[in-house]
Amino acid sequence: MTLNEYQEAAMKTAKPQTLTTAAYMILGLNGEAGEIANKFKKILRGDEIVDPYGDIAKEAGDVLWYLAGLAEVLGVNLEDIAQNNLDKLADRKRRGAIEGFGDDR
Repeated sequence: MTLNEYQEAAMKTAKPQTLTTAAYMILGLNGEAGEIANKFKKILRGDEIVDPYGDIAKEAGDVLWYLAGLAEVLGVNLEDIAQNNLDKLADRKRRGAIEGFGDDR
């Protein structure tokens, strides 16, 4: 399955009104990312979790769903987002600017 195929299939599970606002997708994306952080925090403090990394992977799937939704709302596709990100990082590496701060390094 390609990222674009995932995006198309995932959006078939979205409520129509959620596909009209970036705010819903952004808040959901942040909420799910927070759930990943919370599960990892529990791993760090030594809580007994039956399948800690499996639980994190499930939450990562939710992050992917909301990212696909955000892309849909913005009118872009996940494959373009992924390729643009790889191009940006390759350019930074070529220029020796992987480390550091700021979007325009």
